[in-house]
Amino acid sequence: MRITGDGTTGGTPTRSEAGPYPLRGGAVGSARRQPESTPVGPVGADPEPERIGYRGPTACAAAGITYRQLDYWARTGLVEPSVRTSYGAGTQRLYSFRDVVVLKIVKRFLDTGVALQNIRTAVQHLQDRGLSDLERMTLMSDGATVYECTSPDQVVSLLQGGQGVFGIAVGVVWRDVESALSQLHGERVDTGETLVRHNPTDELAARRNRAV
Repeated sequence: MRITGDGTTGGTPTRSEAGPYPLRGGAVGSARRQPESTPVGPVGADPEPERIGYRGPTACAAAGITYRQLDYWARTGLVEPSVRTSYGAGTQRLYSFRDVVVLKIVKRFLDTGVALQNIRTAVQHLQDRGLSDLERMTLMSDGATVYECTSPDQVVSLLQGGQGVFGIAVGVVWRDVESALSQLHGERVDTGETLVRHNPTDELAARRNRAV
């Protein structure tokens, strides 16, 4: 699929097509997604991992972005928290695991100069796809267009055509975010309970403090 950024809508190709698939953008930001019913966090020992959310500072740490970027992207509708939005003073945005993966991908696209409108359409595409699709997806871009590749052959085909100059293996980003969040605190959506994770950095700091 291809992102053109011109606002035209293209249907999602069937998996039988050879690809790679150039993404085409529809009406971006026209509807807010409902909280996800599929797992939104790394599955582990935590109860009900599909109901775990992450506050802004945690999302920033896992995605490698600043809070200023996070706030701006939320206010402009580029990446909004799907678990809970901020409704004013005293409320905290709560991001899903998928949201954090998308945040990290957006950061990488921006760092390589991909057009913002194309990034918006890529974000919409990522949010619309199932979690299992994301794990095996590669996004390639030549700066003007973003392509979805779901097999090594499609990546090679795009590179041979001289179009793809930058690639993001979504599954790799997924695992990076999963590893980072496994050491950061989450929050149960149903009860608001904070899920305290073991962070080796915190333990090292505590040992240093005891040694002083």
